[in-house]
Amino acid sequence: MNGLSPDIKTEKISQLKQILPEIFSEDKVDPDKLKLALGDSLDTDDERYHLDWAGKSEAFRAIQTPTSATLAPAPEESVNFDATQNVFIEGENLEVLKTLQKSYHGKIKMIYIDPPYNTGNDSFIYPDKFSESKDEYLKRIEDKDESGYLLKEGFFRKNSKENGHYHSNWLSMLYPRLFLARNLLRDDGVIFVSIDDNEVHNLRLMMNEIFGEENFISQFIWNSSTGGGIRSKYVNQSHEYSVCYAKNIDNLPMFYAELSLEAVKQYNKKDKKGIYREKDFAWRNEGNNPNQKYFITCPDGSMAKPKEGYLFRFIKETFEAALKKDMVVFKETNTSPLIDKNDNKARYNIYIKKYLGDGTGAPTSLVPKDIVGISNIGTEEIKDLFDKDVFNNPKSTRYLKYLIKVGSKNEELILDFFAGSGTTAHAVLDLNKEDGGNRKFICVQLPEKTDEDSEAYKAGYKTIADISKERIRRVIKKIKEEEKQLKLDKKELDLGFKVFKLQPSNFKLWRGDTIENGADLEKQLDNFKYPVKPAAVQTNILWELIIKSGYDLTTRIEKKKTADGKPYYSIADGETIIALDKLDAKTVKEIIKQTPKKLITLDTSFDDNDQLKTNTALQLKDAEIEFRVV
Repeated sequence: MNGLSPDIKTEKISQLKQILPEIFSEDKVDPDKLKLALGDSLDTDDERYHLDWAGKSEAFRAIQTPTSATLAPAPEESVNFDATQNVFIEGENLEVLKTLQKSYHGKIKMIYIDPPYNTGNDSFIYPDKFSESKDEYLKRIEDKDESGYLLKEGFFRKNSKENGHYHSNWLSMLYPRLFLARNLLRDDGVIFVSIDDNEVHNLRLMMNEIFGEENFISQFIWNSSTGGGIRSKYVNQSHEYSVCYAKNIDNLPMFYAELSLEAVKQYNKKDKKGIYREKDFAWRNEGNNPNQKYFITCPDGSMAKPKEGYLFRFIKETFEAALKKDMVVFKETNTSPLIDKNDNKARYNIYIKKYLGDGTGAPTSLVPKDIVGISNIGTEEIKDLFDKDVFNNPKSTRYLKYLIKVGSKNEELILDFFAGSGTTAHAVLDLNKEDGGNRKFICVQLPEKTDEDSEAYKAGYKTIADISKERIRRVIKKIKEEEKQLKLDKKELDLGFKVFKLQPSNFKLWRGDTIENGADLEKQLDNFKYPVKPAAVQTNILWELIIKSGYDLTTRIEKKKTADGKPYYSIADGETIIALDKLDAKTVKEIIKQTPKKLITLDTSFDDNDQLKTNTALQLKDAEIEFRVV
């Protein structure tokens, strides 16, 4: 365990070696061998279509540079910390995404983000000079005042339109975050990114490069305002977008969305089962699947099947099951797409009953306004919770709930790493209340300092993250009160969230770059006699070891004691044991009896007893237990 997040570049090289070992020469990619391996698939022209900008190489360096940062728990700011599966992380989202790479790789079903739109008034993290080093960047993101709040001057840059790298700065900020976020998606995962006309063209190009043009799903349009207000010189903008991509479109299941009011009007029939509409059983399709071209016996005894260019929607067995359930309607017509046994137009057309209770259909690229409303609903939701306007222009939960239902089912994990006021968390909690689902959220928000003249600051919310956390607490309290009043008979909801905060590692880092002579080396070795930083708290050390071992933030942790009272931690029902206190031979023996897959301990736990450390390593090897000493 080297204390760093996964090295993206090393992982990519390892993957290449697995699939194309022949392109490597002396452990480096040989361009000539790559050409031979890929043939015509490799574009070697000097001029080609691609996205480029000032600072793109630095953006890739940001991706490839691991972090040593960790996440520290804040149970005092959480609700039901030990039991909940919901997570809120306070910290700079690029570093947070790096800390999550091992724990959440391929585990997220849906990502939603509402990043800065680059309107000319946004502030966000980007290098103010493109030669900025990692150390300079880290110095800025750790720049705090005496109260521990991040200094806006050292942390953000306002990206005004007068800036010579206006678009480049925005691309350099967002590209690494989207790249790392993609790693966290499941193979059937999906991402929605809200944006407006300022950068939607660049966002599409950037996401084509990161996710693959073939994985583009749609550019959803939300009529987010009435278009009123002060008259624009040219056009009053009344919409924005949510750009949607799949991780792998071949694995993405079909999308469903709740019906708009206009669609509901089509349900104009009723029987004992409920309200329904009639849907053509034969549909236009140039396919030639014989399982969907069979004869059906009509009420008068005649036979009918689809004519050329049409297929039935179901195979025969499914149709017959629907017929037995009284879900089939025959109607006489002279415009039927069906033919009889003599290839003449059939007397009947066939319809399937589609009940309103089934209530979903394919979403349209224009998000139904009657379902999601407009953007000022988000402001009203904040005012209802806080009795004042503590956040500007939040997204509405109605809009987020619509996207969540389109992009995921009710048991999924949803990530938002530009959490803002916490709308995504609010939407997840509300949806679970409405349908009894078990969706989980991970929300990440920078502790950006609020303006001292703002309603939020005056109300005691010194950072945007403070607003997010308090909103989630208030939503949980509100749902609990509603449940109590209505005596809701549903399975128990997860009404809690764990708070974690990004912080530097609890362990000292080996600085080989500072060693220029023997004295420097001796200084480093002396420093590493005690690798844990003096101010480190044991709980934070524990969580750092858990995260960097690849466990997620909701992993079950149980504090136990040996027969003689020595404490240790059982992780994931005993899969791993972490021992942070002093060890002796008896304790080691008792831990081995627990048969974990791995034991992690500190070097200081052996109290300079090299013999005990060696014996422990040999015993664990014999027991086939992995041994890690930090």
